[in-house]
Amino acid sequence: MMKRAQENKIVDLRIHNLRDWTADKHHIVDDAPFGGGQGMVMKPEPIFAAVEDLKSRIESRESKIVLMSPAGRRLDQKLAADLSKESQLIIICGHYEGVDHRVIEHLVDLEISIGDYVLTNGAIAAAVLVDAVVRLLPGVLGDQQSAADDSFSIGSLESPQYTRPAEFRGWKVPEVLLSGNHAEIAKWRKEQALKRTKQNRPDLLG
Repeated sequence: MMKRAQENKIVDLRIHNLRDWTADKHHIVDDAPFGGGQGMVMKPEPIFAAVEDLKSRIESRESKIVLMSPAGRRLDQKLAADLSKESQLIIICGHYEGVDHRVIEHLVDLEISIGDYVLTNGAIAAAVLVDAVVRLLPGVLGDQQSAADDSFSIGSLESPQYTRPAEFRGWKVPEVLLSGNHAEIAKWRKEQALKRTKQNRPDLLG
């Protein structure tokens, strides 16, 4: 879907190397943290230089600046939908022990986390964010209703899905799905979605 979206010019994805905006001969993008501690911290200079340069190339210059960070707001379907309405996104991939906090205070519009765990770098998280956002753009999915019916878009998890054969190893597809009664099928799906959500993600039901 991502490839098709680019080929159809629905989205323009570009990947940049932060080292291209460094000023030293070794292209250093990190340094030891003030106050001591383990690991390295991403320097502010190349990040500010990169974002300001990229924004200057955009006609509207109205880009939302996102930082992938375990300290950010957790990504959910509503946030992905909100971001899909933005004309431009610049996503900064956090790395090492994090970024100089002046980037967060004076440059970034929004910090986003994809979950309560830590990855080796923010590029993995950025790929998740991009996929979640791009699939919501008009024309990306074969049927736009697919996104509307997704788990989380409807306030609960999606109902169970079945396909052929109608019986596999003695396990049968629920009869209602074979009935052709669309009202009963819709009712069954709603009930099953609620049951599945209660079992797997009761937090979604408040």
